[in-house]
Amino acid sequence: MASATAAVVTVFALFISATAAATVYTNHTVGGTNGWFFNATVNTSAANYSDWAANQTFNLGDYLIFNTNSNQTVIQTYNLTTYQNCSADDSDNGTFVYNSGDSRFGEALAIAVPLTIEGPNYYFSDASDGVQCQNGMAFEINVKHGLGLPPSLNQPPPPPYIEPPGPDTADSPPVTLAQPPSNAFTAQANVRQVLCCLCASLLYFRFH
Repeated sequence: MASATAAVVTVFALFISATAAATVYTNHTVGGTNGWFFNATVNTSAANYSDWAANQTFNLGDYLIFNTNSNQTVIQTYNLTTYQNCSADDSDNGTFVYNSGDSRFGEALAIAVPLTIEGPNYYFSDASDGVQCQNGMAFEINVKHGLGLPPSLNQPPPPPYIEPPGPDTADSPPVTLAQPPSNAFTAQANVRQVLCCLCASLLYFRFH
């Protein structure tokens, strides 16, 4: 009896833990306290980012926080080929480059990247012509659904751009084709009937 009670308590505790974990969004600091850095002297990344990612659970609505500086780049892509090439050149619409726009060397940065697409997400630094990516500045994560996207990230796409009408279009009123009235055919039919009656009457009186 005691073992059965303990088993129930254990299952209940696991259920509570799972429920609690699924009710919050998480900020994941990439590389932990090591941040997102590369030592160009020895061509080594500050952390093993693949190992770091393997110990995390990523859900929609979470954020990746890259504590870094302008010596590294942050590239997010959903394209495996782009990731394997360690380059954002000639990439498709599924690749995003995050930076502060500051070109000064060694400028400290904190870059927050939202997780908005389920499934494989790839991250790398393409600085130094891909050397950083080739030497550890790259990792892959698998994003789960979790709670889904929060309202702040679940916005509809903007409407498609429509070119405003030119001056020629504005000066020219729209052409409207007149539609015949619904009783036009009936009126024509009635006129024919009257004419037929008149002709018949004239012929009748002429020969009588």
